Amino acid sequence: MRIISGTAKGIRLKSVPGQATRPTGDRVKEALFNILGPRIIGGDFLDLYAGNGGIGLEALSRGANSVIWIDANPACTKMIQANLEKSRLEGGTIYTTDVFRGLQQLAKRGKSFDYIFLDPPYDHGLVGKTVEFLNELDLLKKDGIIMAEASKKEDAPQFMSKLCLIRTQQYGDTKLHFYQNKEANE
Repeated sequence: MRIISGTAKGIRLKSVPGQATRPTGDRVKEALFNILGPRIIGGDFLDLYAGNGGIGLEALSRGANSVIWIDANPACTKMIQANLEKSRLEGGTIYTTDVFRGLQQLAKRGKSFDYIFLDPPYDHGLVGKTVEFLNELDLLKKDGIIMAEASKKEDAPQFMSKLCLIRTQQYGDTKLHFYQNKEANE
């Protein structure tokens, strides 16, 4: 695992030992950031179920203004901190809390994001549950994008009151689902 591009290109990232986490592979990460392109520059990024922080670190390296990582596992958030220090990137904040509790706290503080990425454990129904929870909050900026990584076997919601699925890409056993506010697509 490494940072693929930007100011911290080539920095090798550490991961939590064992099978508790599954970092996003370089192929999927590269495809994700190729889709986002240069519009990531200056954006505010939220990385949910953050694991070793690789996606948020990639966003910072490519010019994101800020990144907030949320993961419930203290070993993961400790690893994110170590990777953040190793990369010497600035603009990151790490929360050790349940994703849903963290999202509620951010909403209460009036935070909003240009990009929200989520990569929950595969095949536990958390993609649908998390996207539907985000649908009820006002954390996504008007033209923002939610990106959900999921197993190719796991379904993702398509129709919600505020959000709509705009794109799905498959890479091996992984799917990336992209959502936007409905009003941004009208």
